[in-house]
Amino acid sequence: MRSALVLFDRTAVLFLGVAAGVAIGYAFGVRQQVEVPVMVGGTDVAIPVGDTAREGMPAVPRPGPTAPGALPEQPVQAETRPIQPGILNAIAAGRPIRIGVFGDSFGDGIWSALYNQLSRKTGYQVVKYSQQATGFTRYKTLNVEEHDRARLAAAPVDVAVISFGANDMMGVADGGHVYALLTPKWKAAIARRVSAYVAMLRAQGAIVYWVGLPKMREAGYDADVARMNIFYRELMSQLGVPFIETAPYSVDGDGRYAAYLPDPATGKPMLMRANDGIHMSMNGYIRITRGLAGRIRSYVDQARAQAGGGAPPPPVVAPVPLAVAPPPPRPAAKSAPRLEDPLANESDAADRVTLPAPDPHLPPAKGAPADLLPPDIGGDAGVSDNGQ
Repeated sequence: MRSALVLFDRTAVLFLGVAAGVAIGYAFGVRQQVEVPVMVGGTDVAIPVGDTAREGMPAVPRPGPTAPGALPEQPVQAETRPIQPGILNAIAAGRPIRIGVFGDSFGDGIWSALYNQLSRKTGYQVVKYSQQATGFTRYKTLNVEEHDRARLAAAPVDVAVISFGANDMMGVADGGHVYALLTPKWKAAIARRVSAYVAMLRAQGAIVYWVGLPKMREAGYDADVARMNIFYRELMSQLGVPFIETAPYSVDGDGRYAAYLPDPATGKPMLMRANDGIHMSMNGYIRITRGLAGRIRSYVDQARAQAGGGAPPPPVVAPVPLAVAPPPPRPAAKSAPRLEDPLANESDAADRVTLPAPDPHLPPAKGAPADLLPPDIGGDAGVSDNGQ
């Protein structure tokens, strides 16, 4: 009972504690157009794992002031993937480069940080598609693939930044069963949904990035987050999507959770986390996205160079809606809805995506007890044998 109450409290914090952090980030992001320079510590720091390390892309540091004892900053990786035709068309037409940020409440913070680093005056339009309390485990409540496809139909994006996972620390309903967190069939179901989501974004012309989750204050939750990062890192590697590491840049010099970290320029303590021990402060979100912002600039600069000297300068963009409103709700189905993404053939799904092996150094994922699962994945949905 005590563990259930702890998990309930943690879940409540995840949803209710978002308001303060997002409100601060929104105000900071909307009211101030601050250009945040990318700064790297005294030595080059390579991303430890992920698509960029696998392809051997070099770290391209941008010089900046550093204070003694400053922690390493996210490196700026030179983007080497092919330039998409859509971004060349955008440059030729003189329209801004559209960057869509997709995800849950973490996506809200990442949007605020990128909005401040990639400003309108330099030709970027950063649009918030993220939505709190969403994820890939709750397709019966909201199928994010169908939802975002509809929102992108009128105005596709050139760059897609994704951050999901914080709300997916639970079982997934699929094919009439509920599979426990991070078990093989859970991974197969989520991998299938995520792969389709990435394919949807690519089909409308976007280059895609996936942002991992940072270090968490609570040890049990942090263990689950670490396992979730491993799962998505390996999946993104197979899909050819860069996985942006954030955990190494959300800890102190000993690798521990810290609400305050030194400012890279002055060395003075700077608040990096929200009070819930889960989300970041605005300074924290900027810290964990500096490398990503630099990599997007690298991509856009290459596109402008490829467009040639005749390409128009970055456009002056008028203020635009910062968030995309969801489409009007559809009428309720007369008959009982069936699950949107069943694993009709589990062996075929596993053949398409090779799932990562469990990390023996991490404890088993706890997930949510059955009595705490949301109604949309509880009720009559049976739990498969051994939670597999």
